[in-house]
Amino acid sequence: MTTLVERGGTAYAFRASRFSAMAVVTHPVLRETVVRRLHMLGAGDVVEAASVAEARARAMSTGPRDLCVLELGLPDGSGLALLSELRQAGWGRCVLLSPGDDPYSVRAALAAGVKGFVVTGPTNEGVRPLPTGRRGSGTGPDGLSQREIEVLQLVSQGRSNRDIGGELSLSALTVKSHLARIARKLGTGDRAEMVAVALRAGVIN
Repeated sequence: MTTLVERGGTAYAFRASRFSAMAVVTHPVLRETVVRRLHMLGAGDVVEAASVAEARARAMSTGPRDLCVLELGLPDGSGLALLSELRQAGWGRCVLLSPGDDPYSVRAALAAGVKGFVVTGPTNEGVRPLPTGRRGSGTGPDGLSQREIEVLQLVSQGRSNRDIGGELSLSALTVKSHLARIARKLGTGDRAEMVAVALRAGVIN
C-alpha cells in the first residue's frame, strides 16, 4: 500500500508525536498489516473495526481520533458513506483504501474530504498482477499448486508454520519450503502481502 494521492499535494506525517487512529478493514490479515504500519508511523492507540456498524460503534465510544484508515468497500456499506459520517462527527483526517484507482472513486473520495487515497491493487509494492485461476484445478495463478493454495488459505487465518504443518500433516520445514515457492511465484515474501495478492486474485477467500 504505497500509492498515495493526497489532497492539495500536502503530505501528512505523524512521526513527530504519538497519535490515535482507527483502522476499518474487513480482512483480519490486511487489518493487522494496516495497524502494524500505523504503529510504525507513531500511532499510540489504534482502534480496529471490520464493518461500518462496528466502526460506528467504536467511533461513538471513543470520539474523534487523529486519523481513520478505512476501506472503500465494506461488507455492510460504503466506506465513502462512513467517511462522510466521521467527518461530520469531527474526524479531521481520513485515508481511504481502494483496490483500484478509478477516477470516479478518487474524485468522490476527495469530494467527501478524504486526505489520502491509497491504492491497494495488485501492482502495489512491486507485486505482479495475477489472473484469476479456477478453483479445484491442479494449479492456480502463476502455477500455484493445490497444496500451496491450501497453505496460503491457512496463512490468511493467521496460522503459524507449525500449525499449518499440523493441519496438513506436513513438517514445519516443508511448510517453509512451500512458502518460499509461493513467495517466488507471487513476487513477495511478506505473509500479509501474499495473502493480499491471493485474495485479489480469488485464489483464497
